[in-house]
Amino acid sequence: MINTILSSTFLLTFLLFVGLIFFIRASTKDRTQTLQLLSDQEEARLLEQLQHYFEQRAYRVTAIDPDKNQITLAGFVRPSVFLAVFLSLLAAIGIFCIALVLSLLFQEQALLWEGLTLLCPLAGIFYWRKSGREEQVSLKIEPLPKATMTQKSLLTVIAHRDELAHLQSTLSLKKQEV
Repeated sequence: MINTILSSTFLLTFLLFVGLIFFIRASTKDRTQTLQLLSDQEEARLLEQLQHYFEQRAYRVTAIDPDKNQITLAGFVRPSVFLAVFLSLLAAIGIFCIALVLSLLFQEQALLWEGLTLLCPLAGIFYWRKSGREEQVSLKIEPLPKATMTQKSLLTVIAHRDELAHLQSTLSLKKQEV
């Protein structure tokens, strides 16, 4: 009876641990999106604001395509120390739980299973190496037809979703309704 309970507990703990592994892997996933934003400023003024914004965020211009009215910028996105520590903590809890169940199932190797907890910093190291990368932002500014009185420019941005949210809130841009 006890062995059946421990086996089912191990199965559930193992499934949670697999979920934790996928969660840690997903923390480094690329989340690039395209967003169209409306501005009440002229193209030249909006371009000046965007240039100032991206210079503050340590982006540099890598390509300009005057035919398409498109600018490509690049910048290094640093990994989050908080997230690296948080993922290591989650890994420590997950490994400890699975080690606890394994040490109850196989009591002869209890010290070996509990020693697995020393592997938890690998989650933070994995996140740190994979998430620190060069990100690209693509901007395209187009004038809107004269029919739109309040909005003067349409900005199409391809960037990481966090960068898009920060840009939208900082420059007070409105999302274009489709």
